[in-house]
Amino acid sequence: MPVRQTQTRRDRRIKNEMFYGRDWAGITLEKFICFLDRYIRWYNEKRIKLSLGAMSPVKYRQHLGITT
Repeated sequence: MPVRQTQTRRDRRIKNEMFYGRDWAGITLEKFICFLDRYIRWYNEKRIKLSLGAMSPVKYRQHLGITT
């Protein structure tokens, strides 16, 4: 069975923004997991998106009256 290499834009973005250009030497697994969790929360909740009227997803939901 041939190996298929697929990669979404999100996967590439995480690699480019989080992994490349950083020195990960000496970082424990626990610290890495915390860093990754913070990045994912920022990406999903606080990152400004032009498609949402230059608002973060959280602010956009608040703007629509949808709060969680």
